[in-house]
Amino acid sequence: MGFVNKDKYVAVVGATANPEKYGYKILNVLKEAGYKVIPINLKEKEILGLRCFSTLKEAIDAVKEIDLVDMVVPPSVTERIVEECAALHIKRVWMQPGSESEKAIAFCEQHNIECIHHSCIMVNRES
Repeated sequence: MGFVNKDKYVAVVGATANPEKYGYKILNVLKEAGYKVIPINLKEKEILGLRCFSTLKEAIDAVKEIDLVDMVVPPSVTERIVEECAALHIKRVWMQPGSESEKAIAFCEQHNIECIHHSCIMVNRES
């Protein structure tokens, strides 16, 4: 089994309804591949027929457990999200190219959060 488990929830932080953006493309590729995905977006109510959540906490309250958080956001937002992951006991994150920062990666290492970075989940989800 790869880093992404099809039997568990993957939250896509930065999911969007705009088909031109990677937040949409990643959500769509994972959904089409059979993954249980949860879009996280402050403004959207639904993306690709999936209920959208404003925060990871709201999503966890609904599904009880998120196995992996995939981030498609600016590095400054990633830094806040990894702190939220630690507080919510989420132990696996994937930082899409352009979303990673050395500060966020170091935070993950210090808090025993498995972290994939400098790699695209659409290409390497089974590695």
